[in-house]
Amino acid sequence: MQRSAGSYPATLPTPGPPVYRDQKISLVIPAYNEERLIRPTLAGVPELFDRVYVVDDASPDNQAQVVREMAEQDDRIELVRHPVNMGVGQGIITGYLKSFEDGHDIAVVCGGDAQMPLEETSRLLDPVIDEGVDYAKGNRFMNRGNAFDIMPSTRFWGNTLLSLMTKVASGNYDVFDVVDGFTAISRRGIERVDWNKAWKGYGYPMDFIIRICAAGLKIKDVPRTAIYTPGERQSQIKGFRYMVKVTPMIFRAFLDRLAFQHVFSDFHPLVFLYAFGAFCLSLGGVMSFFMVFNKLFLSGAMVTGPRSMVVALLLIMGVISVLGGMSLDIINFQFRKLSDRVEELKGASAHRG
Repeated sequence: MQRSAGSYPATLPTPGPPVYRDQKISLVIPAYNEERLIRPTLAGVPELFDRVYVVDDASPDNQAQVVREMAEQDDRIELVRHPVNMGVGQGIITGYLKSFEDGHDIAVVCGGDAQMPLEETSRLLDPVIDEGVDYAKGNRFMNRGNAFDIMPSTRFWGNTLLSLMTKVASGNYDVFDVVDGFTAISRRGIERVDWNKAWKGYGYPMDFIIRICAAGLKIKDVPRTAIYTPGERQSQIKGFRYMVKVTPMIFRAFLDRLAFQHVFSDFHPLVFLYAFGAFCLSLGGVMSFFMVFNKLFLSGAMVTGPRSMVVALLLIMGVISVLGGMSLDIINFQFRKLSDRVEELKGASAHRG
């Protein structure tokens, strides 16, 4: 979906009490250098929100003044300012904690760039209310979404690779489009996650997903429309440099998840497979490097048949062990899904009885 400059609402919605299924819903908008787009974003906020937190991350432009002007027309809007720039992840965390403190049941997050379909917010809210989901997130590819047609190819492949990495790191093999920031989190979700350890900068969506999964919370993807406003920046994913920056973060969050979920909380032998696989791949990789270096730049005496076989065996064993760990992780994930479904059916049966 594309929006033209003249397609935004001319007037603000009239504020009122919570109107969406007896739930207190807040909207968190992290914003930085959005002086031009924060106004149409706030003008398009639906009536179902009873509070709107705009978290200004020490933006150097006139953004804060624009928010104050909008707050004079809509008393749901509250400006929260960081004294220094702390990153978009911290902006969302600040909004989460403010929402929790003020007693809201669900906190929705959208960007301040008017490129998220707030009219589709109910798609995020309904699973949280009806299905016990703790974190609902948009997926622009579900149901053959329009992202296939309008997302630039570099961002598509970057998104795909990050999604595959996050599936493994989180242990949730249903998630995709992990960079999408249009989300809703339950009050329980805010309370259960240790946000002090969360990633504060760009790349936060993957870290949040992994930490929410590690806390044993339920995540669900919901279809949403992709929006690209002509002439505006579309994404913070900037190819190779972005991947280099976030990959170590995803790996650290993966290790945290394994330790918390499968060592300290509920031990699972898949940890041994991952550890053994990492050892074999690391040792085999180092030996391969020195053997290739010796062959190309030195005498080549280090390269022998038996040593080559040992390196190959280490690499093969490493790959098999990692794949075995992933397989057990998938089985464990599917078992949890089945258990959740059984509990839902029991609850529904008890309610009918």
